[in-house]
Amino acid sequence: MIKSLAALAIFALLGASVIALPGLAPQVKASQMIALAKADRIAFRPIVQNCSSQVWPNFDASCLREDGSAALIRTVSLTTARR
Repeated sequence: MIKSLAALAIFALLGASVIALPGLAPQVKASQMIALAKADRIAFRPIVQNCSSQVWPNFDASCLREDGSAALIRTVSLTTARR
């Protein structure tokens, strides 16, 4: 009986401390983030002029269509059976 009362008292103290600790924490104020040196640069790919020099599977999207074509390009996934 004494062990269970001691355990109850310990849990009550822990619960009270969990409730009281956020009130003792310092206030946090919002401020602006400092950007890193290269954060303002956008990564871009150069426009490909010669589509015949590209190799599969690294074709540029502009090389997959002809000008004025209304053909749809679908994403294809490859699934294989385990061996």
